[in-house]
Amino acid sequence: MAQPFVLPDFYVPYPARLNPRLEEARRHTREWAREMGMLEGSGIWESSDLEAHDYALLCSYTHPDCDAEALSLVTDWYVWVFFFDDHFLEVFKRTHDRPGSKAYLDRLPLFMPRDPAAGMPEPANPVEAGLADLWRRTVPAMSESWRERFAEATEALLHESLWELDNINEGRIANPVEYIEMRRKVGGAPWSAGLVEYAAGAEVPAQVAHTRPLRVLRDAFSDAVHLRNDLFSYQREVEDEGENSNGVLVLEKFLGCSAQEAAEAVNDLLTSRLQQFENTALTEVPALCLEKGLSPGECAAVAAYAKGLQDWQSGGHEWHLRSSRYMNEELDTGPSRLDGVLGTSALNIRNLFGRPAASRRRVHTHVPHQEVGPSLLPDFDLPYPLSLSTHHAEAKRLSLDWAERFGLLDDLWDRELCEGFDFALCSAGLDPDATPEELELSAEWLTWGTYGDDYYPAVFGRPRNLAGAKGCTDRLKACMPLEDPAASLALAVSPMERSLADLWARTTAPMGPGARAQLRTALEAMLDSWLWELHNMAQHRVPDPVDYIEMRRTTFGSELTMLLCKLRHSDALPPEIYRTGTVHALESSVSDYGTLINDLFSYQKEIEVEGEVHNGVLVLQKFFDCDYPTAVSMVDDLMRGRLRQYEHLKKNEVPMLYEDFGLDAEGRAAFEAYLRGLEDWLAGILNWHRAVHRYRSEALGARIGTPRLRQGPTGIGTSAARFASLVASHG
Repeated sequence: MAQPFVLPDFYVPYPARLNPRLEEARRHTREWAREMGMLEGSGIWESSDLEAHDYALLCSYTHPDCDAEALSLVTDWYVWVFFFDDHFLEVFKRTHDRPGSKAYLDRLPLFMPRDPAAGMPEPANPVEAGLADLWRRTVPAMSESWRERFAEATEALLHESLWELDNINEGRIANPVEYIEMRRKVGGAPWSAGLVEYAAGAEVPAQVAHTRPLRVLRDAFSDAVHLRNDLFSYQREVEDEGENSNGVLVLEKFLGCSAQEAAEAVNDLLTSRLQQFENTALTEVPALCLEKGLSPGECAAVAAYAKGLQDWQSGGHEWHLRSSRYMNEELDTGPSRLDGVLGTSALNIRNLFGRPAASRRRVHTHVPHQEVGPSLLPDFDLPYPLSLSTHHAEAKRLSLDWAERFGLLDDLWDRELCEGFDFALCSAGLDPDATPEELELSAEWLTWGTYGDDYYPAVFGRPRNLAGAKGCTDRLKACMPLEDPAASLALAVSPMERSLADLWARTTAPMGPGARAQLRTALEAMLDSWLWELHNMAQHRVPDPVDYIEMRRTTFGSELTMLLCKLRHSDALPPEIYRTGTVHALESSVSDYGTLINDLFSYQKEIEVEGEVHNGVLVLQKFFDCDYPTAVSMVDDLMRGRLRQYEHLKKNEVPMLYEDFGLDAEGRAAFEAYLRGLEDWLAGILNWHRAVHRYRSEALGARIGTPRLRQGPTGIGTSAARFASLVASHG
């Protein structure tokens, strides 16, 4: 069968190496698979299938330095996960049996008890038998922290198979952002990263395991692994199995292009994720180790972990070139590759100096303050009605007085400029049912957060003062004590600190400890995201598109404001419901629509006036090497896709959520109110952008081409819009 496209030139900068214990691992895993019942008689594999797939070769490439025992165990894990994938396909995907699949998946976590001494049920099939055996053999060597993380990754890998099945049942193809996020779970690369810790003897210290740099290493690694697999497996998955979850197919439909063009775009994204991995490993991880005070041994473990992920990338590529499972017969190896010599895919000069080099150059050579003209705006298809609080005018006056009293109008802004921003109008749309007191507090939080978002690049970004920004961030975090919120007032010195301390004390005093801790975590994440922006500014680097979308939710304040919406209904809903994939997807789709509204309206202000690099339109321009109108059209398509995803979730997954959690009428009403809050959030943000003047070309006036310190803020979502409602609900 002819291949649907020619495989592109892959960016593989590091040579693969082969573990010398390969044959031992092959013998062991063959015997193990037969003992677990995965071969003859399983209805899934014969011995010839296992031999052809050669998972021992995969693991020998991806874990080149581990000993024979570790290599055999890791190989068994991969045999198990691929058998699970094929077993789930035959038994549930092909038959579209969702109820049976859910019952099947719900049993598997029983074979991963966090306590190694805990018992397990009797396995009923080869998947259960294999998991029980592997768990017993692996967890004694690892800490409780690792067991928790690895079990969560395994459960996500298993349960998100339902997402794939649901999409097949509906004939639905995901949008690109949704696909990247869900593929991490169902594709299993975060799970693979956990096995890297085991095989490399490099367990990540618990105090840094959940930090941004380590998360980005894991996510960039995962995305690259999955996108590479999508390229090699397109023919088998899409043409043979009828699979909808393939990155080439996703971009083919999203961009409206040929399979060949989509394959090139997927490969460009793969390259971008690998370059993001490199950037994070070299510029963020060392600073993290110093900041957290890791010991030399812990620093070495983190470095070995990063190297292990790097080895996996190169080894995984070599295996895809050789496995009969994938489309690789017509791969254009080119004259610069030494065919048959281990690891020489990394010697292809085109891989280093072709498209990968061009993409890296584009993101580091953006010319600031280019004339772009008035911001181009699409026809927004937001279907949610706008409601506005009647207390808008009074909240505006009081919040301006507050900003002036605390000194926020003495340097970057003055009262006239801030009055034109009209944050109270945004609050009036975000929370139309707020009391006068609640609306005032909401507008003051919007004022503080947007001032801070403007303050950081103006004061620390242009002089590249990252140390000063870190010191400022640490002082702001100190203004949010958990035990005695009022104590923050005595700690504050600068206008930003004093205004934050005032808001923190007024907002959190009525809260319980749990809500207060969640709020502080969200605020700290927002502060840290401002440092991420400065980090990119210092490198003069336009962000990677995936990293940008995911960080933008935090820099814009989306995660923070949505947390407050959840806390508002916390008494009527189980807290576990907010940790589900459905709620995360609801919030992410809404957040992305809102952040891209801001990027579209603020394009001229940010690109032409401020010389900014953090704008979604610019990110797509640089990634696709396209012009401004084309990038606007792509952003519009992405926004529409995210809105369709939200409506799809509301229609199809929310009812299942009600059933899974057994919500009564009161609980369902509370969740419906939560959903209306998300829709108010979008309607309020769009209305605010349309109503205020600061994004309009005529309002920018003399500032065009003349960057000055006194400029408007770069985003309205950088603070909490619903803080005020907490006073009543937690009083």
